[in-house]
Amino acid sequence: MANSQKHTPEPEPWQRDILAAFSEAQIRQIAFVPDAGLTGLIDLCEAENSLDTTVLTTEEEGIGLLAGAWLGGQRGALLMQSSGIGNCINTLGLARVCQFPLLIVTTMRGEWHEFNPWQVPMAQATQPALEAMGTIVHRAEEPGSVGALVASGATMAFEGCLQIAVLIPQRLIGRKNW
Repeated sequence: MANSQKHTPEPEPWQRDILAAFSEAQIRQIAFVPDAGLTGLIDLCEAENSLDTTVLTTEEEGIGLLAGAWLGGQRGALLMQSSGIGNCINTLGLARVCQFPLLIVTTMRGEWHEFNPWQVPMAQATQPALEAMGTIVHRAEEPGSVGALVASGATMAFEGCLQIAVLIPQRLIGRKNW
């Protein structure tokens, strides 16, 4: 009988750096839509006893969940890939108008070595759409900068009640092989 266990790759160093930034920022809630580029980070978060993780049906649910977490006295972060940003545009207005902090970590699709042309338009629109909704965007260019950008974003979000997105380019995630 074949082994039915799924193979989960070892988390990348930048994913461990994000987990450390979450811990430093006292983040307790992680909301996410499963994504291959975030698998290592999601696995780390699920294994961390200090974090409550919630699998979402759609990305915009995470904004409401994290608003509730903030009102209940907890900090949270939303994890998704760039295609999910399009689902969140209207709901991002809630965070901005109600002035609650929002930290989003987004892996990018539709960039370097993308095989699926369907991903390209939203990749091109991700940063402009976030900025149009008042979200401050930081884009990691080197694997070693990811943790520091998330830590900085968490400080800005939670100390300034701002909406911050950290974009992780496809080049850092690696080429998709299907």
